[in-house]
Formats: sequence, C-alpha cells, structure tokens
Amino acid sequence: MSVLVYTESEQGKFKKAALEVASYAKAVATQLGTTVTAIAFNVNDASILGTYGVDKVLNVSNEKLTAFNANGYAQAIKQAAEKEGTKVVILSSSADSKYLAPLLAVHLNAGYASNVIAAPSNTAPFTVKRTAFTNKAFEMTTINTDVKIIGVSNNAFGLVESNGSASAEAFSPSISDLGVTVESVDKASNKVSIADADIVVSGGRGLKGPENWGMVEELASVLGAATACSKPVSDLGWRPHSEHVGQTGKPVASNLYIAIGISGAIQHLAGINASKVKVVINTDAEAPFFKAADYGVVGDAFVVVPQLIEKLKAFKAQQ
Repeated sequence: MSVLVYTESEQGKFKKAALEVASYAKAVATQLGTTVTAIAFNVNDASILGTYGVDKVLNVSNEKLTAFNANGYAQAIKQAAEKEGTKVVILSSSADSKYLAPLLAVHLNAGYASNVIAAPSNTAPFTVKRTAFTNKAFEMTTINTDVKIIGVSNNAFGLVESNGSASAEAFSPSISDLGVTVESVDKASNKVSIADADIVVSGGRGLKGPENWGMVEELASVLGAATACSKPVSDLGWRPHSEHVGQTGKPVASNLYIAIGISGAIQHLAGINASKVKVVINTDAEAPFFKAADYGVVGDAFVVVPQLIEKLKAFKAQQ
C-alpha cells in the first residue's frame, strides 16, 4: 500500500517539482508507516529519487508519452495506483498536474485537495492544510474518500534529502485513447523556468521598453533566477507570453520575487502572493506593490538595479 508520487520530467530529466513532491510523499509515507513508489515517464536515470525518499520507481518507457499527455498519463498513473494498492497519490501544483489531477480523480474515484502546503495534520481523518483565496488565507481540508489525491503547492514543502535508495522497475501500462496532445511552442531554452525557480526577477512597464530588459536579464543571471514580466509587458510584445506572471498568467511561488517597475495590480499580486519574500523597486512610493512587499526601494530602476548588480557581483567574488 505504497504512497504513489507522479514525478514530472522534461527531456529525460526530473524537474525540481518532482523532487519536492517526492520529499512530501516520504513525509506522508512515514506517517502512514508505508513506502513511497514513484512513477516516471521516459526518464534516463531515476536513481536520484532515492535521495528524496522514494523506495521504488516504476519507469514507463513509451514514445507516445514522451511529451505530457493528460489522458495518457492519467491512465498510466491509475494502473500504477491499482498495481501498488495505493490509497494516497501525490502530485505537484504545476499547470500540467492541475490538468491531470481531475482526470485521475475520476479514474480512481478519489477526492482531490489542491494547493496543499504541509504534511497531513491527521491521517484519520485525512486532513491537510491548503491555501485559499489566492493565497490570502489557509484552510484545513478533510478528504473522506478511500483514495486521496494531493496537489502540493510549488516551493511550499521544500526538498528534504534522506539516506535511502530507489530500486527501478519497468512498467508498461495499457494506454488507449490519448485524446488531444498539446505542444508548447513558446518556451525559452537553456534558462531557469519560472515553475522551477527559487528566485524570479520580473519587470513591468516602468522599464519603458524591451531595449531596457538587459539589466533584468543580467540581474537574473547573477542570482541564478528566472525572468518574468507583468501582463501589460507581454501584451505590448516586449516579452514573450511565457514570461507573463500573475492571476491571468503563470502563478509564482518562489523563495524570492523581485518586481522592477511593476505598480502591483491586484491580478498580478494574486498570482505572485505565494512567494515567500517579495521585493519591489519603483519610483512611485504610493504604488500598491509596496503594501504587499516585504522590502521596498523607492527609486529609479535605471539607477538602483545596476548598483544592485555590481554589489551582488562583488559579494559573490568574495565567496
């Protein structure tokens, strides 16, 4: 009766979210006195999952499932859950997993709790803490179904290493209808993705034009961060829509979110509110973002950001 965890991957490598949900699954398994089984799709080396508490990996090698397909993945995870006698399935809160979870819940006749931020406070009844009202409140949710599906909020539980090792087992589920396959064509390569980033540096219309984005990218490079932007910036075509964050774009739950020249519209704040530390740089001291930020700098971004970059470079050079 293992806890089953779906570990997201891309081009044969696990995403950070996969390691976080594996860590969470280990905590749940410890509470239930059982083991952790992971299901992975077309991954080159699954041994790293053992470092984060996984005992066994069901490795699916299927060319049809190289790219994410919600219908196909739901069928495979359902069969893995039945094979392992699973009562708890763990997923991340990525866009893919939020699409996948309802389909899987139907397959398993399971209750689904999304945006979970902590290990269960009780296992009988099964009770989890999750965010509500765009991360402005918390609620305790009880899942009463026999099979339970938990969607863990990104960057909420963190990575927890253990001393275990994972055995690998080939798994060949029977896949029927794949339905519609969606392929992303608006994606930067060789960069930190917004979903996996610990730090996100975001720019708004205060930067005045796309020609000034060099300092945002340089600051992100120094910090090992992802770059992002506000909705007006992507609408103007200054940056790709894949970088648009906020309630109508990609949600952000980073450890550090730096907003440069962003006033802080309510839709933007709702989408980045789960970030742990928020820093804003803006010339307008009355900008709404200052009320939501942990730290604020009232100043010209064209003066502040270059100085910040130089200070960070000097600091890193001393280490």
